[in-house]
Amino acid sequence: MKPDYVDVAIIGSGPAGLSAAVELRRQGVQRVVVIERENTPGGVPRHCGHPPFGFREYGRIYSGPDYARRNVAEARSAGVELRLGHTVTHLGQGGCLHLVSTAGAVTLQAKRVLLATGVRETPRAARLIGGDRPLGVINTGALQAYLYLHNLKPFERPLIIGTELVSLSSILSCRRAGIKPVAMIEPNVRATARWPLSLFPRFCGVPLHFGAQLLDIHGSGRVEAASVRLANGQLARFECDGVLLTGNFLPEASLVRQSHLLLDPNSGGPVIDQYGRCSDPAYFAAGNLLRPVETAGWSYREGASIARLLAKDLRGEIPTAHHTLAIRCRAPLKLCVPQRFAPTGVAGLEHLQLRVSQATEGELTVYADGVPVWSKPMACLPERRILIPVAALKLNASIQQLDVDFVGHAHATPAQGDTP
Repeated sequence: MKPDYVDVAIIGSGPAGLSAAVELRRQGVQRVVVIERENTPGGVPRHCGHPPFGFREYGRIYSGPDYARRNVAEARSAGVELRLGHTVTHLGQGGCLHLVSTAGAVTLQAKRVLLATGVRETPRAARLIGGDRPLGVINTGALQAYLYLHNLKPFERPLIIGTELVSLSSILSCRRAGIKPVAMIEPNVRATARWPLSLFPRFCGVPLHFGAQLLDIHGSGRVEAASVRLANGQLARFECDGVLLTGNFLPEASLVRQSHLLLDPNSGGPVIDQYGRCSDPAYFAAGNLLRPVETAGWSYREGASIARLLAKDLRGEIPTAHHTLAIRCRAPLKLCVPQRFAPTGVAGLEHLQLRVSQATEGELTVYADGVPVWSKPMACLPERRILIPVAALKLNASIQQLDVDFVGHAHATPAQGDTP
């Protein structure tokens, strides 16, 4: 089969993929193709019928679907080709992609490929939740699809699991649809979402229980109740007609796992250097595929930033990485993006992005060849963005090893208690 030749192929039409496509066209890249397996482009925001989206990008506030439509319109206006209903089945060496659609199989040969496949929520099976298997156990993405795409209500009185930002948005989605959650539970002693956003459930009249673990789901045809162990060890039964599993995101990296590209076990996404370049230099990656999970606005800006670096690479302005250095992190740091550094002397991404596995207070330090080059006292919480400015590190092409260390102690936040 004769391949179709393009300059850049982008896999995924969410905020990162579409902003990258627009930026590549602005940079003078001729044929930019966005590949999307669904028949409607726009990514996750088109499922989110609530604001706020798009203020930093467009200077106004949109709902999720309106924001997605604006991103798609900008891409089409820029001359980006959208190939909808196409699924990538294989990432080949040097940017050779195998695709399938209702029209059959296609081979696409790209000078560069940008992976922007985003994230997905952890399903019930992977969370090891016991009990029956009734109808009404869904994640946030399914809830939003039911409400905003199909005008259906999957339940009336769900129990919500998790307190991430998406968990709070699920309460807003429920309110708009006339759904009244019976409670929200969180296994940790504090909410994952930032304060004061974490006050939102109680503001909406939803009881919030910290240190609570979902044990079993009960129901013959559909959900009837759920058993929960509360922070004090007491077992409680919540009468409900649904269980909403929110957050606990994973990068949508199935293509990477099945390919020749290196996968980072810590982030769950592909290994990249400071240019967004994967282990095969024909591939780049951006957006929530790199680490779970950032906002749509962050993904949009990251997509544009990596697109500018990709365009430089096409012009030969970024030296070929003959070798890259692994950025080593020690616990309680659980991930760093990028994972590798190419000592070329050419500027790349502005920050090292890190996360901790537990609440920690201490000194965050970067070492180059064992010598401290940057340090800052910090108090950090899990799933919160930690940024280290690369320019402040003053790294040069002669370095042989980069290490990031967080010397401190875990600090416990007092349990915020249960509401009646």
